[in-house]
Parts: sequence; C-alpha cells; structure tokens
Amino acid sequence: MPMSQSFKDRLFPVVDQIAEHYGTPFHIYDEVGIRETGEKLKQVFSGIDGFREYYAVKALPNPKILALMFDMGFGADCSSIPELILSRQLGAKGEDIMFTSNNTDPVEFAAAAAEGGCVLNLDDISLIDKVPEFPELICFRYNPGPRRTGNVIIGNPVEAKYGVTHDQVIEAYRKAQEKGAKRFGLHTMVASNELDYTYMVETARMVLEIAELVEAELGIRFEFVNIGGGFGIPYKPEQNALDIETMATEIAAQFDAFKSKHGYAPRMYMESGRFMTGPHGCLVTTAINQKETYRKYVGLDACMSSLMRPALYEAYHHIDVVGKEGQEKTEIYDVVGSLCENNDKFAVQRELPQIDEGDLVVIHDSGAHGHAMGFQYNGRLRPKELLLKADGSVELIRRAETVDDYFATLKFDADEMAPK
Repeated sequence: MPMSQSFKDRLFPVVDQIAEHYGTPFHIYDEVGIRETGEKLKQVFSGIDGFREYYAVKALPNPKILALMFDMGFGADCSSIPELILSRQLGAKGEDIMFTSNNTDPVEFAAAAAEGGCVLNLDDISLIDKVPEFPELICFRYNPGPRRTGNVIIGNPVEAKYGVTHDQVIEAYRKAQEKGAKRFGLHTMVASNELDYTYMVETARMVLEIAELVEAELGIRFEFVNIGGGFGIPYKPEQNALDIETMATEIAAQFDAFKSKHGYAPRMYMESGRFMTGPHGCLVTTAINQKETYRKYVGLDACMSSLMRPALYEAYHHIDVVGKEGQEKTEIYDVVGSLCENNDKFAVQRELPQIDEGDLVVIHDSGAHGHAMGFQYNGRLRPKELLLKADGSVELIRRAETVDDYFATLKFDADEMAPK
C-alpha cells in the first residue's frame, strides 16, 4: 500500500504537464494527504488529554511543509541549528519546539536557549554540566538497553548511541533538580518504521513505568512523556498499514490507568516524521537510457543523491511507469542512476512494465528521508521540490541545486595561518 489511490488519481492525469513545465527529476508532495494524516492523528489520540505531535523536521525540512504542520497545531522536533532556525522563522517559539540533539556542542546549546528557548531534551547524563544556563523545563531521552529490542533502522538499543541508560535515569533527574529544573518531561525513541502497533503500545507503557519510577524516587511530577517517532508506513504493496486506531485506544487506556493510580496523567507527545509525510511524496523521473549486459538496466535522470534509502537500507520503494499501469508485457530491470557507485539503484531485479526512453517513472514514498538525505557526491545535484496543493495547483517549493551552488563554498576570503 504505497502512495494512496487518491494521490495517484490527482497526480497521474497531470504529471506529464507538470514534468513538461518544471522538468524532471522532482519530488512532489500531496497537501491533501498530509493534512488528512495529521487530522487523523489528532482524532485517534483525542482520548489523551494534551496530545501533541511534534513533527520531525529532519524528515522533510521544507518551510511550506512545516507551515502545514504548524497550521494543524503541531510542534517541531529539531535536532540541529538549521532546523531550529527554520522552525522559528515560521513562528514556532518556546515549547512549540523540542530540541533533541545528540553529541551536542556548546554552540547548539546556545542556539537552543536563544529566542525564548525551547524544550531541551538531553541525550546524555554527562551533558547536564555542559548546559550553560540550565532551563526550568528539562527532558531526558531514555534508552532501555537490553529491556527492549530495536529494528534494522535504529538498531539494537544496547548498541545505539542515543539516550540515558536505565541505571542512569534517576541520577539524571536528580542532577537536573540540583541544577534548578522544576518542570520535567521524559522521551524515548526505540524503533523506526515500525508497522506492529503493539511495539508502540509497549513503548508508551515503558515511558509511563519510568515516569512512575522516577516520581517514586524523587517526587517528580512529569508534565509530559514523548513516545518518539517510529510509526511505520507500508512501502511494499502487500504490507498492511499501521493500525493506529487500535494503538491509540490501547495507549489511551494506559494513560487512564496511570491517572487513576496517581491522580494525574502527563501529556503525551510524539514526533512522527515518516508517518506524516512519507506516503505523500514521490520522486518523478524520466527514463533516459537502457542497457543490456548480464541484466537489463533502465537509467533514470535521477540518482541516489535524490533518494538514497534503497542504497542505504536496501529499502523497497514501489515504482510506477506512467501510462503503463497494469500493462501485461513486463520485463525484469535494475532501475539505476548515473552515480559512480554500483549501489546507485532504485530497484534491483524488479518486474515492471516495459519501459521506453522518455517514459515518466514514479518512485513512491519519497516524502520522508528522500530529498532531506540528499548529497552532492560525484557532483550530482539535488532536485527541485513541488507541492500539489489542495486546489489542484502545483507550487515550486524548492528550486533544484545548480552548479553555482556546488561551487559556492569555494568562494571565500583568503585566510592562511603560518604555524608558530
């Protein structure tokens, strides 16, 4: 169940016109689908007081997309200074932003504290003494280690570089109290692209148990717990979608039980990125070459600098050839780009309709970690981004990189230091 039929029905009849006007390759995102997903999240979690999504900016850091999130009342999950700047430029302030960095340096702490600050989520107990001005509200990222399993993307929690260990968590909050913190949150992130809803239910149970543990030891009353992101999307047609309705019902029951026991329940936050935008974007490319050696290859005018998930994770992304959906005549292809790397492949030994040069090839589910993970290796440049708006119009929301952009950092004032 990759990109929705609704998205296809609105995009495919006009995609050739869009390609003719803007040229390929480009990522295009679906405003209707993004809004529908956001509203569904709010609806299914409405049983939990204080629910809020903090959109993971890293998934798709475009101001037009972030503006949609803020319009729906969501916050921003940031992990770098540019993401902070982008969020603040669009009006996010204070507790609209959660700053979850790792291996954080003093410049980043200063940026997090600037312009009214934000929710500071510390990744490491050793960082407590490195925060220049300790905030009143503090949060820690919890890593359960051997108490939980991870998955292929985020890894085994024991091996993950993220978070405060189980044995450190009480001491972390004790030290924060000594530093003057008076308000507290708790965060975790233990899986990525998870389609088993029970995993997220157990994650909610885990953070509530840790909140209870810390409260019993230190008297801390948590204002919120953040169950992180990790909500998966079905990249393959045969996969089932995440059952968020059942998940929300079971998580709400846990918050109700916590409230019955303690007389209050913390607010619940999450930081979905992929779930919010992943299915609502695709990479539109043109077939420009064919090659037959030991395999049949189709070469596109995009390469893995535009979408590196297949190369990085051997990830599956569904592919359509515009105008040839359901065509009986098929071939087995490797679908490739022009980068000088053999893993520059969008699909390996994939059965597809017979592809001719000039055909538009649509690679699904590029709406998260697609353009955002792009790079300039081999001098390949990142493509433009478009938004298919609710009224059917199409807007350019990021231009393609140019050769001038590639050389821009080589233009600087001379600066030479002679060693002493």
